[in-house]
Amino acid sequence: MDLAVEQPSKALPQCVGGLVLAAGAGRRMGYRPKCLLQLEGLSLLERQLQALSLAGVTPLGVVLGHHAGRILQEGVLSRWAAQAVLNPRPDEGHVSSLRMGLQAMPLGLDAVLVALADQPLITASSIQAVLQAFAQRPAGTQLLQPFVEGLPGNPVVFSTSVMAQILTGDTLLGVRQWQQANPDAVYRWATPDAHFRLDVDNEQDRQQFEKLTGQSLRWPDDLNFQP
Repeated sequence: MDLAVEQPSKALPQCVGGLVLAAGAGRRMGYRPKCLLQLEGLSLLERQLQALSLAGVTPLGVVLGHHAGRILQEGVLSRWAAQAVLNPRPDEGHVSSLRMGLQAMPLGLDAVLVALADQPLITASSIQAVLQAFAQRPAGTQLLQPFVEGLPGNPVVFSTSVMAQILTGDTLLGVRQWQQANPDAVYRWATPDAHFRLDVDNEQDRQQFEKLTGQSLRWPDDLNFQP
C-alpha cells in the first residue's frame, strides 16, 4: 500500500487516543456513506485515519452504524489498525455514537481526540497543530475546539477527565452539552486554517468543495448513482 504522503509525527505532547465518528445514514447524500467519498483515490475515512496515524494518535477507533457492512468491505480499518465500534442504535444521534466510542477507549490515555469522517482536508499536520495547542492550553481548561473566524470546527480533543464525566453523566450528555455546562474549561483555540471548518454533508457541499479547491470528490462505482 503506497499511501505515505506526509512524514510521521515527532513525539506527541500527550498519549492520545483517536475516535472517528462514521455511523450516520447519509440521508442528505441519498442514504450513502459519505465517508466513502474519494479524494485522489482515497476515501475520506481512509484520509482521516491516515492523518491520525501519521500524527501518532493511537489507538484508533471508528464508530459505525448505518452502512457498517459496506464500510468494513473497504478494509480501511484493518489497514490502519483501527477498532470498529458498532452503534446498534445510530438513529439516536451523534451523542449515542460518541458515548459508544468512548466506552471502547482503553485505560491509560491522557486525552481523546474525536474526529469526523467527512472532512476532506484534515492532514497529519492539522492533527499535530491541534495536539500542540492542547498541550499548551490555558490552565484550567480540559477541552479544545478549533475556532475559525469565530465559528467552531473539528476535531476536538479533551482530557480523560472529561471523558469520564461524559460517560458517568446523563445519556444525553455529549461534547456540546459538556461545553455548555463547563464554559470556563473550554479552550476556544483560534486558528486561520479553514480546513477545520470544512466538511461534506450534502451534494451542495460536495459541489462547493470542488469549486473551492478544484478537486473532485467521487463515489465508488457501486455508490455512484443519482439519489
